[in-house]
Order: sequence, then C-alpha cells, then structure tokens
Amino acid sequence: MTPMVLSQMPALVAMSAQQNSDAPVWMQFLPFVVILAIFYFVLLLPMRKRQKKIAEFQEALKVGDRIITTSGIYGSITKVNDKSVQIQIADKVRIEVAKAAVGGYQGQDPVVPESPNNV
Repeated sequence: MTPMVLSQMPALVAMSAQQNSDAPVWMQFLPFVVILAIFYFVLLLPMRKRQKKIAEFQEALKVGDRIITTSGIYGSITKVNDKSVQIQIADKVRIEVAKAAVGGYQGQDPVVPESPNNV
C-alpha cells in the first residue's frame, strides 16, 4: 500500500464505524433474536410436546393396565397414587414405583421413543 492510502486508513475506519452506528439499535440485536428463535423451535418446542405427551400418559394410568417400566420390569398395576403406582410383577409380589418410571404399555411402543440424540 502506498503511504497516502495508509494515512487515510484511520479516516476510512472512522467513516465505516459511523455508518454502522447509524443503523437502528434493533438491527444489532436481530442476529440474537434469530438464534433464540431457532433454539426455541429446534430444542424447546419438541421437548415441551414430549413432556406433555408423557404427562398425559401418566395421568391416564389405571388399575389393571399391563405396563413395562423404564428399567424393563413387566407387571400389572394394582394401585395408583398421585406420584407412584403399585405393580404386581408375580404372584403375591408387588412393588411400588414412581409414575415417571412407567415407560409404556406391554406389547406397544414406548410412549416417547428413544431419539438418537438422547444419551
């Protein structure tokens, strides 16, 4: 570069900075808003739908349902509480597990299938 161009460089930088400061303030936040929107639609919205589906399933549990727990225990519901269910897993053998541990009905797909990104 020639000395003349180098001496004009601070003036060019100041002019470009002045042009950027003339932009509306909301334009500076637009990239952050777009990133948050993408984050919401890609991560949060599907997670909320999944949680809603699980909550509906857990509220619909009733005595006599044949279920499988998330740990792989098969049984039949004998008693339902607010936060837990009692499961008969063999003759005269009953265990109590949290409703959150119930993965689905026997012979059916899980309420919420495992996704590849769940580790």
